[in-house]
Amino acid sequence: MSKIYHHPVQIYYEDTDHSGVVYHPNFLKYFERAREHVIDSEKLARLWDEEGLGFAVYKANMTFQDGVEFAEICDIRTSYQLDGKYKTLWRQEVWRPGATRPAVIGDIEMVCLDKEKRLQPVPEEILQSMMAD
Repeated sequence: MSKIYHHPVQIYYEDTDHSGVVYHPNFLKYFERAREHVIDSEKLARLWDEEGLGFAVYKANMTFQDGVEFAEICDIRTSYQLDGKYKTLWRQEVWRPGATRPAVIGDIEMVCLDKEKRLQPVPEEILQSMMAD
């Protein structure tokens, strides 16, 4: 696995259900933001605009161990590895302030696709930046 990347996420009232706990699908949104920061949004935009390549979630497995509450600032910890020439595996964890274990764990599989949604090898530019870790 790569090094661990950190991305802070503020929990807003709109992210929660009636009990003040984050509504579970919102964790996918937090994970997506964190991955975008790891890969670099400018690289992702350039790949799409110039080469017609992007990434899509192929599989997501999430484990919920603790509720995350309104007004907390959580640390999204992200690491990844390559899995063949088309796929990357991501381990993402939501850590509450002062916690001894992650509140949520996400294991996300991403594939590279072209604009016609055909499987493509992960671009060399992305591979090089990922291998540098």
